[in-house]
Amino acid sequence: MIHRNQRVGIFIDVQNLYHSTKHLYSGRVNYRELIKSLTAGRQLIRAIGYVVKSETAFGETSFFEALKKSGVELRMKDLQIFPGGVKKADWDVGMAVDAIRMAGSLDTVVLATGDGDFVPLVEYLKWGLGKEVEVAAFSRSSSAKLKEAADFFIDLERLPRMIIKK
Repeated sequence: MIHRNQRVGIFIDVQNLYHSTKHLYSGRVNYRELIKSLTAGRQLIRAIGYVVKSETAFGETSFFEALKKSGVELRMKDLQIFPGGVKKADWDVGMAVDAIRMAGSLDTVVLATGDGDFVPLVEYLKWGLGKEVEVAAFSRSSSAKLKEAADFFIDLERLPRMIIKK
């Protein structure tokens, strides 16, 4: 149940949403609408997006600027390339730590990701800290366990103006 006086923090797994939207819908996320829809008239404390920078990605800087203009505060890290060419680019631990750190000043934590690795975070926020947890992602690419663990699951596919077709 949404209450207008709820303090909301939104934590956006940008890579997860970017790839889901690109592969499922040949489009991109409208981040301004995402924040508006997820806030739903409640008090937004912070909306943080987690991104990975690569030296070779074309258009990355303009994408990051567009995110900032949409009201997303960015947390960035460089793409790690290990000997042998293996690449690592995830923010799971950083996103989880930020959500736990901020939980004391939030009533509702919104995780914008479909990644099942966040199930333990959802359970800790709910049962350990007594927070309401909403998960927002595309149903077709979301972990069933993550959807089940959340207090509410918001299917981004069903929200108007969420996907911008290319």
